[in-house]
Amino acid sequence: MEKITSRRNAECMHVKKLGASRTYRNEREEFVCDGIKLLREAIGSNVEIVSVFSSSPVTLPLPVGTRVFDVSGDILDSLSPLKNSQDVLFVCKRPAGIDVNYQIGTHILLDNIQDPGNVGTIIRSAYAFGIESVILTESSADLYNPKTIRASMGALFRERVNELTLEELIDLKQSGARFIGTSSSCGFSDKTIVPLRETLKFDLNNAIIVFGNEGNGISEDLLALCNEMVTIPLAADCESLNVAVAASVIMWEVKKSWMRWP
Repeated sequence: MEKITSRRNAECMHVKKLGASRTYRNEREEFVCDGIKLLREAIGSNVEIVSVFSSSPVTLPLPVGTRVFDVSGDILDSLSPLKNSQDVLFVCKRPAGIDVNYQIGTHILLDNIQDPGNVGTIIRSAYAFGIESVILTESSADLYNPKTIRASMGALFRERVNELTLEELIDLKQSGARFIGTSSSCGFSDKTIVPLRETLKFDLNNAIIVFGNEGNGISEDLLALCNEMVTIPLAADCESLNVAVAASVIMWEVKKSWMRWP
């Protein structure tokens, strides 16, 4: 274990920048996580862990070659990118693109979802409900934002997640993928509006369910790829659901359809 006594230490400055800057994370192909639970999840998922910063001894079986730094609680608090810091921070290598066969299973597409907490929560639900993969558009919140990682509660290490361009999504459409849009309203005169459970009676192999931006919904480019729209029935005086809640409801319905539940 190496001891660090200054916040200006080069390793500390590196962690601080990883937590604050998406550009820096992309350049270094690393990201920072917090908490012993996430560290345990990362170890169990064979994530490449570069370094660990802790104010108390780490008893978990870290991979060979992991650098461990002993820091004070004050330094740890200064390094944490989150308001409520935990007793461990660690740095991981970002994995390469995940190989996914989009012609198998149901996939979730997040179109310009801006809140990293929503992105992380949806990834957590997707893993829980057996969704084949999650797709992010390039304009969505950073997958490796510390708030995304914390909200995913370790599911980020296990769920297949990729970022695809509009051109790649168009290619999937041309190869036969079925795009299903979601909305809080049914004001789409040029789209077939199908009740949620009616849609989910169909085979959802090679299906991509699209969830749009928190305020503006699905973008025009992706709306054009959708064959149909689905909506969750709500109380008459309720305008909409939080997108992570709506996605979880629909993914639960997808799971029920697989299991042939009533």
